[in-house]
Amino acid sequence: MKRMLQGILLFTLICLSVTTIAFAQVKLTMGSWRTEDREFYEKVIEAFRKTHPDIEISYEPTKNTEYNTTLNIALQTGTGPDIIHLRPYTPGIQLAEAGYLEPLDGNIAGLEQYADSTLIASRAPDGRIYGVPAKFSSIQIFYNKKLFAQYNLQEPQTWDELIQIAETLKQNNVTPFAFGSKDGWILALTHAAFGPTFYGGNEFVEKILKGETNFTSPEFVKSVQIMKDLAAYFPKFYTGLGVEEMRTLFTTEQAAMFVEGDWEIAVLRKENPNLDFDCFPIPSATGGKPTVSTWVDASYAVNAHSKNKEAALKFVEFLATKEFGTMVSEDLHSIPTIPGIEASDPLIAKILKYATDPETSTPYMIVVYFNQGNPSTKTEFQNLVQGMYLDQLTPEQVAEGTQKSADTWFKPAAQ
Repeated sequence: MKRMLQGILLFTLICLSVTTIAFAQVKLTMGSWRTEDREFYEKVIEAFRKTHPDIEISYEPTKNTEYNTTLNIALQTGTGPDIIHLRPYTPGIQLAEAGYLEPLDGNIAGLEQYADSTLIASRAPDGRIYGVPAKFSSIQIFYNKKLFAQYNLQEPQTWDELIQIAETLKQNNVTPFAFGSKDGWILALTHAAFGPTFYGGNEFVEKILKGETNFTSPEFVKSVQIMKDLAAYFPKFYTGLGVEEMRTLFTTEQAAMFVEGDWEIAVLRKENPNLDFDCFPIPSATGGKPTVSTWVDASYAVNAHSKNKEAALKFVEFLATKEFGTMVSEDLHSIPTIPGIEASDPLIAKILKYATDPETSTPYMIVVYFNQGNPSTKTEFQNLVQGMYLDQLTPEQVAEGTQKSADTWFKPAAQ
């Protein structure tokens, strides 16, 4: 009897041991610059673990302005995250070329659903795909509905109407635009909002890629001049304000308009749940259609040197499903890259309409096509615009400096 009990006990211990091994936890880390989206990604991880309980994922974001440097150092020292929130286009592709990323085509399902124009955000020169497109982003003007109603203002249909709105607000001691030039990336983004209606949108992009025009053209100079002219409607001491201060001006209703990406919707709602706001595209200065600059805003990649590569690939594959696409729309309040996802949020549905319409959508040109060089042409442009706002440079000098940077690496398609 004693031996029988010992046998049963031994069998039970073996079963428990096998069960423990079967459900052993694989622990992954996910790097990102989206500190604001922690709650969303933890929800995504929870959804993934319903079918993969053996995989734990820790979301570990870094401050936006420090992410690139932090990630590069981590990858160089072999301590990079298993899953990488990849900057779109050139910065991400450079990591692939350096051997830090695992090719995804052939390793995960779901990539076939994306358009080629979407996949270029993470397609390297070798033709391989290194990232699952995260989401589309767009730039528009958010506005305070209460302040607009207070001064009988309507969404502008022309550029002149937008300027008249800004004048009315200024005359009533309301800051028209929540803006600051301290953070360089905001300057490139703001120009991507206002610039296309002056330099010619898609037509200009096609010409510059073919070498038929360049950044010193009168229309591009005009697009930079407009950035300077709008300073009349910015807050006092705007050169010392960063994006957090800009956001605070808008959420505390001190400023009526806020030029930003769609990712701000969730952040604005969280910071001030009572804020009643809407958005509109950039009205045309020439009587044409409004414009909305769009791009693939990051992708999800797998560290080629991850010790748990198989588990990381499973998670990235989940990010190519309609379940995740729906979460992007409904929980992150952003534009999913996965086709066929509709938005129930009226604000997201409105943005989706403009962002996917070829007559209004235009690429975020300097991110999609001019983010190369050392420093990149995008970085150089941002620095030059900062100099313009400090009255150190003219719009013509900004344009000339931008072209000088592009000349160091860019080869037009016609050449």
